[in-house]
Amino acid sequence: ANAIELNAVQRSNPEMQRRVCNAIRSMAESDVNPIVSIHDHGAGGHLNCLSELVEETGGLIHLEKLPVGDPTLSDKEIVGNESQERMGLVMKAKDVETLQRVADRERAPMYVIGETTGDHRFVFEDARTGEKPIDLEMTDMFGNPPKTVMEDKTKKEHFADVEYSEDKVEEYIEQVLQLEAVACKDWLTSKVDRSITGRVARQQCAGPLQLPLNDLGAMALDYRGERGIATSIGHAPVAALANPACGSRLAIAEALTNLVWAPIEQGIKGVSLSANWMWPCKNAGEDARLYKAVQAASDFAIELGINIPTGKDSLSMTQKYGKDKVYAPGTVIISTVGEVTDVKKIVSPVLKPDQDSEIVYIDFSFDKFKLGGSSFAQVLNRVGKETPDVKDSDYFVNAFMAIQRLVEEGYILAGHDISAGGMITTLLEMCFADNRLGLDIDFSYLAEKDIVKILFAENPGVLVQIKDCKKVAAILDEAGVAYNFLGRLGKAGKLNIKKDSKNFHLDIPSLRDLWFKTSYLLDRRQSGNELALERYKNYKNHDLKYKFTPSFSGKLFQYGLDVNRVKPSGIKAAVIREKGCQCERETAWAMYLAGFDVKDVHMTDLVSGRETLEDVNFIVFVGGFSNSDVLGSAKGWAGAFKYNEKARVALENFYKREDTLSLGICNGCQLMVELDLVYPEHGEKVKMLHNASHKLESAFLSVDVVESNSVLLKSLVGSRLGIWVAHGEGQFQLPYGQEEYNIPLRYSHDTYPANPNGSPFATAAICSKDGRHLAMMPHLERSLHPWNWGYYAEDRKEDEVSPWIEAFVNARLWIEEHK
Repeated sequence: ANAIELNAVQRSNPEMQRRVCNAIRSMAESDVNPIVSIHDHGAGGHLNCLSELVEETGGLIHLEKLPVGDPTLSDKEIVGNESQERMGLVMKAKDVETLQRVADRERAPMYVIGETTGDHRFVFEDARTGEKPIDLEMTDMFGNPPKTVMEDKTKKEHFADVEYSEDKVEEYIEQVLQLEAVACKDWLTSKVDRSITGRVARQQCAGPLQLPLNDLGAMALDYRGERGIATSIGHAPVAALANPACGSRLAIAEALTNLVWAPIEQGIKGVSLSANWMWPCKNAGEDARLYKAVQAASDFAIELGINIPTGKDSLSMTQKYGKDKVYAPGTVIISTVGEVTDVKKIVSPVLKPDQDSEIVYIDFSFDKFKLGGSSFAQVLNRVGKETPDVKDSDYFVNAFMAIQRLVEEGYILAGHDISAGGMITTLLEMCFADNRLGLDIDFSYLAEKDIVKILFAENPGVLVQIKDCKKVAAILDEAGVAYNFLGRLGKAGKLNIKKDSKNFHLDIPSLRDLWFKTSYLLDRRQSGNELALERYKNYKNHDLKYKFTPSFSGKLFQYGLDVNRVKPSGIKAAVIREKGCQCERETAWAMYLAGFDVKDVHMTDLVSGRETLEDVNFIVFVGGFSNSDVLGSAKGWAGAFKYNEKARVALENFYKREDTLSLGICNGCQLMVELDLVYPEHGEKVKMLHNASHKLESAFLSVDVVESNSVLLKSLVGSRLGIWVAHGEGQFQLPYGQEEYNIPLRYSHDTYPANPNGSPFATAAICSKDGRHLAMMPHLERSLHPWNWGYYAEDRKEDEVSPWIEAFVNARLWIEEHK
């Protein structure tokens, strides 16, 4: 009955985006890239995208050739339509046929809609009617952009100072840890795919308990895991209420102290920022506050030597509820990006259990401890008068570069920024993700006497765990950066804090439960009371502990593998994918690395008969969301095999052969079950059901490789290994008793969330009776290297590859033996 269509402005079709991306990437990766120019569709739709494509030449767009799903749309609506999943390309006429063939293979709709003209006019023409709804000189479109003028008067705000008592420190800590901005975000991070592409070098979760504590995200540029791209964010909405200029500087500072843990090419000079302005404009005083915030961001970025080449404005952050009007606090969200010299050197916020190490505080603000705009002030229902600031931009740069040097040279064991929740939150969070950790901290050498300000002020800064104290001190002294040694590791589960005559003895597990409680309360809305409670009870009991086989060295030469192999091996394999799949590249890399010559086989290849699989010995059905799971996971993909004669026959002939192996991963596992490829001899069939939580489960967890005759996993029997999972329908329904199934892979714990989907017998994979055909829900292809594990064995720092490579090597060796 609601007349408001909340999804009307921007709809999303990620599967279509994926198809379009695949087609464009095929062109971009050709020996000669035929794309002359490219532009995405966004605000302004065709009008914006197409006009900018032909800005230098002019162009004619044939209105009747544009795809239109609604015949009632006017010319204006067609031209300005803002559907998001479209790209505009300029190509030479001779190359269009090539793109058309690729687009057809990827099932990416493609339309030839016009041509460049050279007359510097931009024209939309409908050949059916002869009408030209747009016919303009390019100079009229791009030469005289309109200017926006905003007028406002400064409105002085008065905020009360923060009042508190040092006797209530422990009560304050408990309140701050439960504040949404500070508390655990597990309810968010566990329901989104955080491992996709196999190039994820750093995502939200860290440590043996995989809690969302990481300061930055990072992607490797390729599957070899050296150079990469890192990103982070920062914002300070409460501080911006009291002082919009300080809010901007604090947002930039937070983003940078989050990014500093990755070794960035050129250090701070190699960082670019994006500024997302979210402001309740057109309300008295707000435009003036926005002006101050933007000016401060600009000045601070220039002083730091950083550019802000892009951003976005959301300037109508006001909502009416009847007669009441609610303003969102004016906020700038700063995103960073920088090229990483080595993703393996990125520092984690989780302390290492090294008793000889020291904890060091490094201030970036050059300001006194202040409580205005802090989470502490917020729990007391205050904003505060004085907010912390960055007083010296040059000093900030020196501090950033000093940490960069320590990261690059490997002196930092762990590091975490000080932001929401203050230093006490940073200290606790560095202990939360590992049950073995505790700290003894002494603030007596800090000049500040007020323990509340020390613990809760959100002055930009960092805490680092170091081992070589003399060398680190020399590097910091050389940079002119101040630092304080605060303490050392202590008894597990205890955080002891001393400040002059004051002592606090905090219990880390109980405070961690409070920190996680907010996530649990939100998770009840999505996973239900029972499973949300089970997750809350178990999260701290599912430590990642590994067991590698004695024969595993972690070195590629152990298997005779060469990452630069060019010569074909003669052992052919294929990745098989459908529209919506997105794991074919990392799967192909794993197979190539193991010694296979790999084909990329789309379902259109099988349906058309272009591919028959006759010369292939190993196939892998890849993961992803084929057909967007519209019909249920892999149901539509299975239909493509069942109801297309050429595809069906090719698959049947492959499985009739005695010299073949197959693997289904995640969506591919669901496909193998749906097509009954693992246990065709059974009367009652295995089924894949929705996860018990009825939501997608994303996690890095451990699995046990148990005794079985699986060809792929036989060398890993007895291992306990880390692996990624990301699925919504991963619960095996096994109608017979356990003895009727060949279960080579089990989740290490049978309780949620370590068994993420509720499968009986903690089943993570099933295998055919003869051991040749394996269907598994976890993503071994995303877990191929130490750097793309969520947490790797700490005593194996020199490993080049994880044990999962053996699954693919075993497949190649078996085929060589049976060819």
